[in-house]
Amino acid sequence: MPLSLSSFPAPTLFRIVPLLACCWIPSPNLIAAQPDDVFRSFTSHIQQQIRSDKQGFVEAQTCTAWFYKQLHQKPPRPQAEGIVFHAPRRIRLQTLDTSDCQTRYPHGLEAAREDFSRTQSSLSLSLTFYEFALVGDRNDDERYSVSELKDMLESFGVSFNAVLAPAVHLAALNAKFDALRKSGGLDVLMASMGTLYDKGYRFTNQDRAALNRVAG
Repeated sequence: MPLSLSSFPAPTLFRIVPLLACCWIPSPNLIAAQPDDVFRSFTSHIQQQIRSDKQGFVEAQTCTAWFYKQLHQKPPRPQAEGIVFHAPRRIRLQTLDTSDCQTRYPHGLEAAREDFSRTQSSLSLSLTFYEFALVGDRNDDERYSVSELKDMLESFGVSFNAVLAPAVHLAALNAKFDALRKSGGLDVLMASMGTLYDKGYRFTNQDRAALNRVAG
């Protein structure tokens, strides 16, 4: 008959539980993220995607402008959606040879325009999510407290359990970011941001400087 902790009398149980705790070995993934690392790991995850989005946006923008040039027309200005990225001249991205545009977009201008719109929206969402990550660090100490993590996760309707390891909360935040990117859920993200603002969180000058560094 299998034994459970309830099978033992209380005095014995008090000796067994600490022993079990000592013997339990958490997985490497749970050990990896400590409380001070969640902010750094979460923002790094978003930054990695921002770099990829920038590259895709610049390539689509370059080819869209090239196709318009072939038609001797000026390309239209992009529509603003969330945070809009305009590639500065100093940005260090791999330059796309315009001779590759025809190969990259065999259907011509319309295909390039569609990709330009898609990559702009994707980059806009990633940058806005980075803003959310900065706002969630309420006192700008570059770490998430338990209450900050709770507020951030619950703003997305994700239940928070303080007993869980920090890596679990990090995985939940990363998963939410990845899911919203795939679904294009900017409205959901803005609603979550509004929930934080209702609780007194703000986009500070320090947050703005950090966002500008990533966007530039």
